[in-house]
Amino acid sequence: MSKYVTEPPFEHGSEKKIGVLLVNLGTPEAPTAKAVRPYLREFLSDTRVVEIPKPVWWLILNAFILPFRPKQSALKYASIWTNDGSPLMVHTTKQMKLLKGLIGERQGPGYVVDFAMRYGKPSVADKMQQLKREGCEHIVVLPLYPQYAASSAGSVMDAVGRTIQMMRNPPVVRSVKHFHDHPTYIEALAKQVKKHWALNGRGDHLLMSFHGVPKATLTKGDPYFCECHKTGRLLAEALGLAKGAYTIAFQSRFGKAEWVKPYTFEVLHQLGKAKTPKLDIICPGFVSDCLETLEEIAMEGKAEFVAAGGGEYRYVPCLNEEEGLIETLYQLVQQEVLGWEKVLPSPAERMKSREVAKEKGAKQ
Repeated sequence: MSKYVTEPPFEHGSEKKIGVLLVNLGTPEAPTAKAVRPYLREFLSDTRVVEIPKPVWWLILNAFILPFRPKQSALKYASIWTNDGSPLMVHTTKQMKLLKGLIGERQGPGYVVDFAMRYGKPSVADKMQQLKREGCEHIVVLPLYPQYAASSAGSVMDAVGRTIQMMRNPPVVRSVKHFHDHPTYIEALAKQVKKHWALNGRGDHLLMSFHGVPKATLTKGDPYFCECHKTGRLLAEALGLAKGAYTIAFQSRFGKAEWVKPYTFEVLHQLGKAKTPKLDIICPGFVSDCLETLEEIAMEGKAEFVAAGGGEYRYVPCLNEEEGLIETLYQLVQQEVLGWEKVLPSPAERMKSREVAKEKGAKQ
């Protein structure tokens, strides 16, 4: 049996296109323990996510985590689930459609835009194969993680690589590594905060909460911590904030190992104890509102801050479908496709190729 997936039917002179694949983290298909369990299993089985020897981690995962955590996580997902489904899935779908429209408006036909999830469905492998069936011999993979981490964008690259290994005739692939300091992205974040201030008044302090990673990854060379700080610094500069007017912190700590600090919930407790009248909080490491922003930050974070004595707690939504984010994604794609459009054959060239091939005896 061949180790390769079946190639799509070939025809001389067929139209070739450029594929764009947005990739987000993923989500269970329903807010139930039954649906959460396989999603968690796939996510926590990724050696990019958990860098513990496999035999040890297999025992911990199957004996202590999967029997209990899915039920707890399902309750959290249920608290943010919408009539349209998972917020992450809803926003990623809309982002894909908006980017597709923008590319079509500015570049015309010749592009196929789609999205995948690193964990769960639709998978990276399925979508890359679909793009290939639609004639995409060149594909840009754009992980929707502004800051690079081995456990996020690095894992997407792994999934892309495994998919290519399954193809007898793989496409040309380029991947966007990060966009933590992209001017258009910083501008979009600043505009989002200013819009919030215009509606609700300016807060007394701005907390920027990024997803955490184990401290050991930083000492091993992962640039994530530094890229988060650069995003935070650039956003503060764009907003004209003095050094003491904002804090950069890290959320979603998992396990007993030390993670990069300061921890978001410790900062929230300190700001609450300091009787901060109005606290604004934003998550510049997420482009879409999801469990980590809507439940952990907007709900649990508020409870922590208020219980510690804080005043008004105001969560600033992710960019989601904001024009600035879609423009950023468009610019990132255009940076990667430079030179590709020149190698794609024109209709006349395709027709000539087909005619020559048939003259030589080709049937397709």
